[in-house]
Amino acid sequence: MDFTIILDNLPLYVQGLWITIQLVFLALCAGLVLAVPTALLLTSKNPLVWGLPYAYVYFFRGTPLLVQLFLIYHGMGQFETIRESFIWPIFREAYWCALIAFSLNTGAYTAEILRGAINQTPWGEIEAAKACGMRKVTRYRRIILPSAFRRALPAYGNEVIFMLHGSAVASIVTLVDILGAGRIVNARYFAPWEAYVTSGLFYLCLTFAIVYFFKLWERRWSAHLRTR
Repeated sequence: MDFTIILDNLPLYVQGLWITIQLVFLALCAGLVLAVPTALLLTSKNPLVWGLPYAYVYFFRGTPLLVQLFLIYHGMGQFETIRESFIWPIFREAYWCALIAFSLNTGAYTAEILRGAINQTPWGEIEAAKACGMRKVTRYRRIILPSAFRRALPAYGNEVIFMLHGSAVASIVTLVDILGAGRIVNARYFAPWEAYVTSGLFYLCLTFAIVYFFKLWERRWSAHLRTR
């Protein structure tokens, strides 16, 4: 294994690391903003309310992320209306197409996680909130959603890791993320072992950091459940 190849190309890997962190972080933020109202709509018993959110979640959970990225990156340019509209500068850039695809994908998965957590809210907590005279909006804001977020945290931690690993498809649409840096190094030196092992180690370090962060977060949010 030639370590000089890795050392000479570390700046390229660091650049790819920064692009990956940007994409994943912004996609998770946008996805979470999208997921909360979607999850609330999915808990409704009215088909007119949950029908469209259900179709969105079903599509993005039922199709591969790569297909979704291709539909946005390659597919939107097929429509003349979009090419002539003010949003075309967004859809012609690989970065924004990847960010949109990642956000919609993680938003669907996160919405399903939150929906399950909301439905599992203990009925006693809701009854206690009603007994205190809380209105429905207040119950969701102070009781149901905080409780649901706490229960959903382990599953959401897995979703964050899946999103990190799924972000590797960004290299297919010309973005130089961590995997994209590995592909460039392999193309330059024809050294797949050095190129892709280094990419894998970067992903591994990010994964360990995410796991550590979520363990701390779970410990903080579940402090009241630990024995003293």
